[in-house]
Amino acid sequence: MTPATSLFSPVEADLHILADNLKKLVGNDHPILSLAAEHLFGAGGKRIRPAIVLLVSRATMLQDDITPRHRRLAEITEMIHTASLVHDDVVDESETRRGVDTVHSLFGNRVAVLAGDFLFAQASWYLANLDNLDVVKLLSQVIMDLATGEILQGVNRFEVDISMDTYLQKTYYKTATLFANSSKAAGVLSEVSEETAETLYEYGRNLGLAFQIVDDIFDFTSSADALGKPAGSDLKDGHLTAPVIYALEEKPELKKLIEQEFEESGDLEKALALIEDTKCFERSRDLAAYHAKLAVEHIVQLPSSPTRQTLIDMADYVLSRLN
Repeated sequence: MTPATSLFSPVEADLHILADNLKKLVGNDHPILSLAAEHLFGAGGKRIRPAIVLLVSRATMLQDDITPRHRRLAEITEMIHTASLVHDDVVDESETRRGVDTVHSLFGNRVAVLAGDFLFAQASWYLANLDNLDVVKLLSQVIMDLATGEILQGVNRFEVDISMDTYLQKTYYKTATLFANSSKAAGVLSEVSEETAETLYEYGRNLGLAFQIVDDIFDFTSSADALGKPAGSDLKDGHLTAPVIYALEEKPELKKLIEQEFEESGDLEKALALIEDTKCFERSRDLAAYHAKLAVEHIVQLPSSPTRQTLIDMADYVLSRLN
């Protein structure tokens, strides 16, 4: 599997600048919030979302260097993503994320909620200062979508009749909207045509869906150490993802275990064993591959360049994480 870090070599220098700027953007006016931000941004991570923004920026600015506004958009994208993670961890009562202590486990729920709000507010302020109304609308839509996705996930907990369409809609709101709208926003800043901007949106949307479907497979197939949380955590919390939806078609007896919310000892383990005994992971991978293929079909419409090739390779990377 190609590591994300080597995949992003065309924008490696840009990502170093981004990492330095993220901490500066939060500022030192609020010591606790600054400490929380230092913890969040210091934790590193793959920076996939801002990397895609920077790659799209360079792929659409072939004759010129990217502008400070492109860089700021990448930073805003990571701030929005990070803010959403802070809130998600409070809602899910997660003590760790990818093996790192969450903000609320270190500072308490009150600070965590405020830290997430603060990052959203900061992102919105810097967004407004880009002085591009179309970009403001695109990224503001992301913030609304993230909240909508969290609500949709909450109201569908332990809902065994959830359809694949509803799952994909929730997945778009919670994950793919940021991929889609930030990719399009990068193109808007590059002053691409409306048609190209929509192509970039569809690339991001399908890549984001593929990315999350793969993550949802990982929730069952990866070790607790790799996940930073127990395997099957989403199912235990009542969040039915693609593998479970497919497994329910093959194992109707799963339905009762989920409906009773694993109230009896051993119920979750029984459910996991049933899921393991289906073709749900293979079918989920096929679903992810379908969306990855759609992403590539849209991005190949850009002029040929090393950065366009990296965006194409991103689709392979997303799927290769399962190998």
